[in-house]
Amino acid sequence: MEALDLARWQFGITTVYHFLFVPLTIGGAFFVAAFQTAWVRTGNVKYLQLTKFFGKLFLINFAMGLVTGIVQEFQFGMNWSVYSRFVGDVFGAPLAMEGLLAFFMESVFLGLWIFGWDRLPKGIHLATIWAAAIGTLASAYFILAANSWMQHPVGYLIDDETGRAVLNDIGAVLFQDTAVVTFFHTMFASFMTAGAAVAAVAGYKMVKGRQINVFRPAVKSASIVMIVAAVGLSITGDMTSKIMVEQQPMKMAAAEGLYETESQAPFSILTIGEINGNSADCVLCVPGLLSFLATGSFDGEVQGINDIQAEYEQRFGAGVDYRPIVPVTYWSFRLMIGLGLLGALFGMWSLWRYRGDRTPNSNGRMGKFYVLAATTVVLAPLAANSAGWIFTEMGRQPWVVFGEQLTSAGVSPLVSPLEVWISLIGFTVVYAVLAFIEVKLLLYYIRKGALERDELVEDPYADAVAAENSDDDDRTLYFAY
Repeated sequence: MEALDLARWQFGITTVYHFLFVPLTIGGAFFVAAFQTAWVRTGNVKYLQLTKFFGKLFLINFAMGLVTGIVQEFQFGMNWSVYSRFVGDVFGAPLAMEGLLAFFMESVFLGLWIFGWDRLPKGIHLATIWAAAIGTLASAYFILAANSWMQHPVGYLIDDETGRAVLNDIGAVLFQDTAVVTFFHTMFASFMTAGAAVAAVAGYKMVKGRQINVFRPAVKSASIVMIVAAVGLSITGDMTSKIMVEQQPMKMAAAEGLYETESQAPFSILTIGEINGNSADCVLCVPGLLSFLATGSFDGEVQGINDIQAEYEQRFGAGVDYRPIVPVTYWSFRLMIGLGLLGALFGMWSLWRYRGDRTPNSNGRMGKFYVLAATTVVLAPLAANSAGWIFTEMGRQPWVVFGEQLTSAGVSPLVSPLEVWISLIGFTVVYAVLAFIEVKLLLYYIRKGALERDELVEDPYADAVAAENSDDDDRTLYFAY
């Protein structure tokens, strides 16, 4: 394999792996903040138990996301130096904002939350976890804005002397419609993912008959979040499709395996085509639905792959195959939608199953089925996120920056296949070890369950109040977990 292919594999593996933790971190932060808010407002200790329990799981996941995220920026210089030189002036701005503003915000306030249980006033301590949660949103926005620029470059000009893209409108980069819609779509996906994790874990503890009254509100709130997130995903997904047709029509055509331009274009549930992706025949289709998704009209015209290829040859130059790998794009698009729908169905069923004071018997058929469903379905939104990223990035090919730089032109020219192999194998082994540690830690704390009431200090802020009235300046700062 050439260095280009290996570099693409490496970046794909590390990016998809990292993104497993991102939605759990974003959504998990808000769940923890919500549980602590409920405890502060009501004084009900079960919400403090939920805060501490899911706080541990959140911190484990946050640490893993932090470690794996650092690798992403290093890879730009390692394997994609030409790309880095071309986009550095534009791409570096939102990434710098993410590092200097958003990441520092979430990490600083998260540190205050971890160490501040008996050191900060109750309201201020609660504010720190909300600030950390908002920081995760800001971090995601800046990164998505950078990625959206690769999908639809705006706010720049090309320097005639250096051939580099030069930023001339940061507002256009940060607030273009692609970035805004992608952000909301990703946020709803994050809440769907975190909701599935919370509902699955809390439901599992209830089925096992452990701390039922503690975990019941977690199951119900997480199920409601999943249902609301599913509605948000549908709306933002529709908006994304229409933007995609305007900016990257080839991606939309490839997502449907639509080779010829059609009015009343159908949405295919199942398509049978050649393995090389040069043709496809619709087996199970919904007439006119693709036209509606793309144009807002069931009679709208949707360009096919062949016509777009001819158009791109005139626009960007002949001799390049501007089609992505159609089977990958087609199936990743369907996996994204189908697995997300599965998560929404689980949320509705879970909410119905635990309505009122109902609790499935762990020895009963439905109880065992719930454990199996929870274990399986918790992975569905994670897989849907990965499929969505694969679709987004593979559907843009052969461009690394749409319309400006081909992926083949962005790879580091002096990096050999052997060097990429070494780093690829190294990252894979390290990530496998980290995955083992992550799963081991999560399972340990899930089995252990929430702290019992007699293990909790009824008011963790009592020491802070006492300390305010004390003249002792040698108070000890310690880790709350």
